[in-house]
Amino acid sequence: MSLENQPASSQADLETRLKLMARVGSCTSPSFSPDGQQIAFISNMSGIPQAWIMPASGGWPQMITSLEDPVSAVSWSPAGDKLALLVAPGGGMNQQLYLVNPDGSDLQLVTLGGKDNNTIGPWSHDGQRLGFSSNRDNPQAMDGYILDLSGNNPASYRVVLNPGVGYLTDLSRDGRRALVSRVAYRSDSNCLLVELGDAATPGPETLLTPHDPPGSFGSGKFSPDGKHIYLATNGDREFIGLGRIKLDETGQPGPVEIIAERDNAELDMFKISEDGRLAVLVWNRAGLNELAFLDLATLEVIAGPALPAPVVGEIALSNDANQVVLTLTGADRPLDIWLLDLVTNTFQQLTFSPHPGINFDELLVPQLVEFPAHDGLTLTGWLYRAAQEPGPLVMSFHGGPEGQERPNFNSNYQALLKRGISVLAPNVRGSSGFGKTFVNLDNGPLRFDAIRDIKACIDYVVNAGIALPGQIGITGGSYGGYMTMAGLVEYPDLIAAGACLYGIVNFETFFAQTEPWMAAISKVEYGDPDTQLDLLRELSPIHRLDRLTSPTLVIHGANDTNCPVVEAEQIVADLEKRGVPVEYILFPDEGHGWRKIPNRIRSTLAIVEWFEKYLKK
Repeated sequence: MSLENQPASSQADLETRLKLMARVGSCTSPSFSPDGQQIAFISNMSGIPQAWIMPASGGWPQMITSLEDPVSAVSWSPAGDKLALLVAPGGGMNQQLYLVNPDGSDLQLVTLGGKDNNTIGPWSHDGQRLGFSSNRDNPQAMDGYILDLSGNNPASYRVVLNPGVGYLTDLSRDGRRALVSRVAYRSDSNCLLVELGDAATPGPETLLTPHDPPGSFGSGKFSPDGKHIYLATNGDREFIGLGRIKLDETGQPGPVEIIAERDNAELDMFKISEDGRLAVLVWNRAGLNELAFLDLATLEVIAGPALPAPVVGEIALSNDANQVVLTLTGADRPLDIWLLDLVTNTFQQLTFSPHPGINFDELLVPQLVEFPAHDGLTLTGWLYRAAQEPGPLVMSFHGGPEGQERPNFNSNYQALLKRGISVLAPNVRGSSGFGKTFVNLDNGPLRFDAIRDIKACIDYVVNAGIALPGQIGITGGSYGGYMTMAGLVEYPDLIAAGACLYGIVNFETFFAQTEPWMAAISKVEYGDPDTQLDLLRELSPIHRLDRLTSPTLVIHGANDTNCPVVEAEQIVADLEKRGVPVEYILFPDEGHGWRKIPNRIRSTLAIVEWFEKYLKK
């Protein structure tokens, strides 16, 4: 029985349960106070992500901000007197930098407040300066800036001119130098040492990581004495490890020395202790995280305790190196903050994201599956199986494209499972976490092979007796929205329905209207509109929409400057003109993804109802 034919009481019960699933909260962006006694973080428990503070020992949190716009990140000053916040007006990409006192008073905008994009960077050791990146002076670049807090009125000045996208990652203790991660293109970056000039003249740069592309050199951090630089890199290897660069007395760099690596996992993130003796490492093995510690004097690696949940989002280390806070999630638990006491080696859950009416013990945990692509390449995916017999199934493709599907909590997946619809969330070629070769297998014309991977997913679920032909749907957000549209036009007889969330359908309009800095770093990934226009047109589903006959749900944010709303409008206009079933939901107060709980509820309801209607036979 389809949803629209169910009794009113049954439909109301369904909507109630789906709303509860979409209301499940999350806590992110943990940041220690200098004394390690408190933690600032972001939570959406009020309905919109805002900044909160709680004791590191656990206890009741205090809400610090109550804004109409979502707060996306928070960072506590080493001086202890300020919190730096990123606020996203209308949920858009034009995030603005604010300062606020830890008690919530004296909220102050310190960036321009317009269409410029800004990101929080590193604090100076004394808390008197804050690094950040912005495209306010050059829309095609993300330059490096310093916010000076030493006077009565904070003032900022540019210290790094980037030819494209770059981010300040650390400031030296003596205040003379900065580290910059500069993106040449997606999957290729460098680390640079920059001498900090005055407010008028950016200082000279030294390239620390000359290499043959592709190679990634990111998250650079100084040792306390400024004589070493630590960074995550796959420059001369397949998997990302922890590297170290030694600077001589004149500041000239030596080669990158790999001091921690694994042949079956990539380094997701790391933290260096305040005294420079310890590194906290988070490894990614096929989407599952493992914790380890590195003694930076002896280079001995010590395995960490088993994690309470399989996926780590972020980590922070207290100044005394006795505590680590992590955001942890799994398919059967929300994203929450946990504290690891390094003295006792025990975990304590600090936040308890609200989930009224949801029993997480009843949620389904996925199985990691492998299957071959058309050319024999091994693909993997997370299979959420609603029933043992074949039935309806939705393929869900992650964004990026160099993202990675991982077994974290997803309200859409769990809501679909409650309605008897299985989910396969694959990591097709181009996904990260599986080595440098794999993540670059979809660049330019190789994207046609990534589209063929959609067919490999269909073949797998049908041949394995998981899904029935004619009952397979497809969905995804951002680049996953592109894969949704590509699958619908390439395999119209195999995919019964689709749900495109803020996706790309036309690479020409994408490059013309996305953020200029985003366009600049995407030319190797997708194709250069100046020299490869024919390729971009061939890869764009818009030119084959006449093949699309499956009912399609389109959801987009009006303030999306990453994948502009024109992408959605082109899909809807074509399908309406041809009489193909289509529904269009436009959120006027969202950007690239949904941050507000009412919008998340509406989106989840719409997606589940759509596939319930068109996949269940």
